[in-house]
Amino acid sequence: MTTSTTAPVAAQDEHAHVDPAAQVAGVTVPVQTRSERLRSYEPADFGVPTGREVNWKHAPVARLKPLFEAAAANDGVTAEVVSGAQYVGAPLAAGQAPRGEFFIPEDLPAALAWQGATEALHVRIPREEEVAEPIVVQFTGLGADRRADGHIVIEALEHSKATVVLRHAGSAQYAQNVEIIARDGSNVTVVTVQQWDDDAIHAASHQARVDRDASVRHIVVSFGGGVVRVNPNLELAGAGSNGEMYGLAYSDAGQHLESQVYLHHKGVETTGDVLYKGALQGESARTVWIGDVLIGPDATGTDSYEANRNLVLTNGARADSIPNLEIQTGDIKGAGHASATGRFDDEQLFYLQARGISEEEARRLVVLGFLAETVQKIGIPSLEEELTALIEKELAATPDGAAA
Repeated sequence: MTTSTTAPVAAQDEHAHVDPAAQVAGVTVPVQTRSERLRSYEPADFGVPTGREVNWKHAPVARLKPLFEAAAANDGVTAEVVSGAQYVGAPLAAGQAPRGEFFIPEDLPAALAWQGATEALHVRIPREEEVAEPIVVQFTGLGADRRADGHIVIEALEHSKATVVLRHAGSAQYAQNVEIIARDGSNVTVVTVQQWDDDAIHAASHQARVDRDASVRHIVVSFGGGVVRVNPNLELAGAGSNGEMYGLAYSDAGQHLESQVYLHHKGVETTGDVLYKGALQGESARTVWIGDVLIGPDATGTDSYEANRNLVLTNGARADSIPNLEIQTGDIKGAGHASATGRFDDEQLFYLQARGISEEEARRLVVLGFLAETVQKIGIPSLEEELTALIEKELAATPDGAAA
């Protein structure tokens, strides 16, 4: 596959249903499946989002506008390898393998980041090496008016094992691409943590390819930022490959936290598990989760499940949850999806209060219990403890402990 910045637009299915609002310069964007959407390295092929397009209809496009233009100076974010520097190689230019081996931008910010990030950070895990401690990269924004593009390539060679943590703090207008390549038999965990300041704008496109008997665990944790949109795309390409996609979002007043998740079962005997959970508190707190699972025609023996659950803690908060499942073969082990959004369970609160626990403490226990399932999937004790403390801090800020 060519990785030239002039790479052609991916072919479209002429019989697919199209969204008239998403027609750009003669190109039509199918809306029925994530796999049929326009993909291109050229920003001009996408046009500027209006909010009517299927992949932008739930996003605050006016607030995201800075990411629809190229970063002139590209100096708004610094990257520091906090631990595991020995696994970071020379930067990769566009078209320099393995950059672009799998990744093709799916929207305008990703295409701008592809071209704007002239050098990509390259994390490379050697063949058959098991890395004991997490490789941690800290991204720090230098100001709310500072714009930046970034591209990261995480490559796990055959039968290697590692955990990579991408941490984000400060404030910036940041478009970011993350490319994950899991070679045969490898096992890689990627955790992206968003703890931006309240005025930060962050749009990230994560794309992973999982080869034969390999496994990728991908975890999105979003607590901070004004608008944070992290869209992971995971392709189970090899036979026997496994993909786990987990997410945790805690949205406060004025925050928009979004993830559009895509899990593509392509090889035979693949397994997938998707679980995203969100908590919302405060006027205008917002989360958006769109989950697409595609079981391809050759993905026989697939076992897949996706779920999204949200807990609304105060009035004025809103959670949008849209699960989608497409199956193109009848020979599978199982597939399903679920979505639920609700308030506190009055029966749970009554049960705890009936045993002498105060209402405030009962609410704290319910929320911690709700979110703990996702936190515990991270597998890094220090980070799990840190996130639990952050949840406690968020709960302490709930207005009068009021529930919706």
